[in-house]
Amino acid sequence: MKKLILLAAALGLNVAVADEGMWQPHQLPAIAKDLKKAGLKLDPENLTNLTEFPMGAIVSLGGCTASFVSDKGLVVTNHHCAYGSIVHNSTKENNILENGFLAKKLSEELQATPGSRIYVTENIVNVTNQIKAGINDEMSGTERYEHIDSVEKKLVAECESNKDYRCSVVNFHGGLEYYLFKQLMIRDVRLVHAPAKSVGKYGGDIDNWMWPRHTGDYSFYRAYVGKDGKPADYSEDNVPYQPKHHLKVSAKSVDDGDYIMVIGYPGRTNRYRTAGEVKNTFTESYPLTKELMGSLIDTIKTNSEEGSNERIGYESLIAGLANYEKNRGSMMESYHKGTTQQRKSALDKELRKWVNKNNSRKKKYGSAINELDNLVSESHANYKRDTILGYAGISSMLNASTRLYRLALEKQKPDMERESGYQERDLNNFTQSMKRISKRYVAKVDQAMLMNLLTRYAQLPADKRIKDIDRFFNIDDGFSEARLDKKLSKMYAHTKLGDEATRLEWMNKSVEDFEKSNDPFIQYAVQTFKARKAQEDEEKDLSGKLNAVRPKYMEAIIAYNKAKNLPIYADANSTLRVTYGNVKGYSPKDGLYAVPFTRLEGLLQKETGEWPFNSPKKVLDLVEKKQYGKYYKKDIDSVPVNYLGTLDITGGNSGSPTLNEKAELVGLVFDGVYESIIGDWDYDPQLNRSIHVDSRYMLWMMEHVDGATNLIKEMDIVR
Repeated sequence: MKKLILLAAALGLNVAVADEGMWQPHQLPAIAKDLKKAGLKLDPENLTNLTEFPMGAIVSLGGCTASFVSDKGLVVTNHHCAYGSIVHNSTKENNILENGFLAKKLSEELQATPGSRIYVTENIVNVTNQIKAGINDEMSGTERYEHIDSVEKKLVAECESNKDYRCSVVNFHGGLEYYLFKQLMIRDVRLVHAPAKSVGKYGGDIDNWMWPRHTGDYSFYRAYVGKDGKPADYSEDNVPYQPKHHLKVSAKSVDDGDYIMVIGYPGRTNRYRTAGEVKNTFTESYPLTKELMGSLIDTIKTNSEEGSNERIGYESLIAGLANYEKNRGSMMESYHKGTTQQRKSALDKELRKWVNKNNSRKKKYGSAINELDNLVSESHANYKRDTILGYAGISSMLNASTRLYRLALEKQKPDMERESGYQERDLNNFTQSMKRISKRYVAKVDQAMLMNLLTRYAQLPADKRIKDIDRFFNIDDGFSEARLDKKLSKMYAHTKLGDEATRLEWMNKSVEDFEKSNDPFIQYAVQTFKARKAQEDEEKDLSGKLNAVRPKYMEAIIAYNKAKNLPIYADANSTLRVTYGNVKGYSPKDGLYAVPFTRLEGLLQKETGEWPFNSPKKVLDLVEKKQYGKYYKKDIDSVPVNYLGTLDITGGNSGSPTLNEKAELVGLVFDGVYESIIGDWDYDPQLNRSIHVDSRYMLWMMEHVDGATNLIKEMDIVR
């Protein structure tokens, strides 16, 4: 589609054609001509019907996207999206993370990580009027927050009268609009197939966000339900779910220039943030979080031996931290080399000028824009403390104790008055989260990570810390590393929360039981609760204040762009979106051009025999012998491994099916190039490229390397 770059147009610059935008399904008929012109063969109207093809085949994993590829509930997603389940089922003796896994029959399929879910979106309803009814400008931030929270809970409760469904209210454009999402929640999820780590995570952190790429980032789950066809907890008696629709898999895939689209659940973008928010993020918040993530990775590795069960348990956490550490580094590099801040500042200036030219606009938007600037400054005042304490939740013991105590407190209230996350609807997930700790918790590692973070916290100025936390860790009268280490050693030696049965027992304890407990982590939760709750209340009040002005700011942005005949789309917020474009290479820097396809032969060129460039020997032998099977692509004289597209994606899109003009699966999107990471904040059509694993490579690997012919037979393969 010919979509204009909002910021460039706003500054009166030359406007380029771009494949920009993550579009809500209901928006697609309005851009039908552009979709057709780009090459879509389906009727765009079909993409608005969530229960029909192809939308009915697209599912969320609650952080990643996936899709049904058979009528027996077979689901394909990225290897890195199934990573937690692969790690969960790995041991030193049977390390399926390293060796891969294939179930040749249903009885061999493995339970996914506790709490794993497959969500099938069935309905989306605009509930803006219901949410905003009763709100007035005289409300305090806290009153506004509580009103919205109360209405959302009522809408969700009504939607979830059938317990097979999970519902949520999500805001768009900073609270300008609200939509209620209804999703069928499948609770029995099983791991079916994953290639070896040296295929699924090939290139590791070195190749992450880079091109050329040769990663087989795919894995398979299966959805199970009760014999009555309804969602059910895990049971050996459950049967595969039969989706109404599933995708056909193309063995022909795509060529350079072909139309492609991705339907998925992109996580979060921030393209409409103010200049002040951009500056705070890139000059202060991101440098801190990048350093924290790198430090925590080092802490884990220092305190766990490679290949041990302890290290295996933390592999998923390490992978996640490393991914975002590199993400932050790339964003900061792009920010400092580019002109993002200058253009954001110029847009802010131009917007204010446009608003102030007209008395009606000035009256409607002027004060909100100024107030937003003040609230942004207020929200950033304690970013160091809040970031460090937020990361402290990475400690399983600290996290478990505070959540368990909060559960006891919330249980004293009627269900509708409880904090989100502690209602009856949340208790199953809460239980699973307590169980998941068992696989990854190692006291030595947990203590070292908490020591790392509390040492940083203790070195903040006294007026930036929280007195009750200081008092508990004996840092209220000055910091001593030896004293803190002694305190933590004593806590970890005496806590019983490392035991799963004990954690589950605490879910049913009373507030009085917590107050009488001698467990040191329970004592922490009790003794610091009031102070932590006060911080939470301040954040809610600020959130309510922002909700009063952010929608007006977005109204101004939308009106401004409409005046210039520019399209507008909402920032990503983990809801269902469609993005489309073409297979296309790019020029990352002067004098270089990246072609859109990589080949099997690239594996031979990168091979070192050591992780992360150590392909399985069988793969190397087949490539050397040019054993391409049915998946040969003539114009590259090989089997294509990965390819580039111009699609506008972000985190959460991982695992999304890449579809051709007929909505056949031609690959899976799994990454973006290094230069496009800043696209979460600032879209550049020349550098924005998505990276996809080619369906031909996936099928070639399954057929010729892993022997997953049972799955190939199960899927509908278009040859």
